[in-house]
Formats: sequence, structure tokens, C-alpha cells
Amino acid sequence: MPEVTIHIGGRGFDVSCRDGEEPFLHAAAKMLDDEAQVLSDQIGRMPEARMLLMAGLLLADKTAATEDKVKALEAKLAEAEAELQSLRNAPAPEPERIEVAVVPPSVTDTLAELAARAEALASVVEEKKAE
Repeated sequence: MPEVTIHIGGRGFDVSCRDGEEPFLHAAAKMLDDEAQVLSDQIGRMPEARMLLMAGLLLADKTAATEDKVKALEAKLAEAEAELQSLRNAPAPEPERIEVAVVPPSVTDTLAELAARAEALASVVEEKKAE
């Protein structure tokens, strides 16, 4: 079992941990040290046990607040997933029916005739313009 020295509130503590847990221990010690530093800046020097207790309580408070946020977000996520599932399971809506007027063939023929006349007139205008 490796023994690691961690520093909290400017004081060193020798702590044993399992192999491979050293980085986690150092990260946890840094969190506790950050809280101890805040206490030290606000209150000044205090007994070691009291400093560790107060820093631990501050961390516990932050952890509790974070857990509350996580629970609220998990509930919101579950609600959104349930809504998504209900939308997936809902029957597809009937497509909107749109009626389109049918153009009678006589109108199409008339338009084709008008287009032919317009092209003929355009040709005549171009011939006169070229003269």
C-alpha cells in the first residue's frame, strides 16, 4: 500500500491508499485544501481538527447541492424521454387533404395556341427590326 503525503490548510498529512488510487486521493485532498484555504482566509488560523471539520462540512454542503441538481435534471430527463416515447408511439397523423382544381384540356389547348401566336408575333417583330 503506497503512502502519500497530502497537504490541507498548509499542513501535511501522511495517508495510505491502494495502488492506483493516488491521483484520486490527490484530487480529493486538493478539493479539501481549497475549502480549508477559504476558511483560513476568512477566519485565520484554527485548530487542525476544526479546520478539517469545517472544510469537510463545506464540501458536504456543495455535494448535497450538486446531488439535488442532478436529481432534478434526472427527473427532467425522464420526463423528456417519456414525452419522446409517447410521441414515437403515437399514431401518425392523417395527411392533410388538399384539393387541386383540374385544368380542363380546352384551357391547355387555348394557352398553347396563344403561346404559338405570341412566338409568331415575336418572329414578325424581329424580322421587321432586322430590316
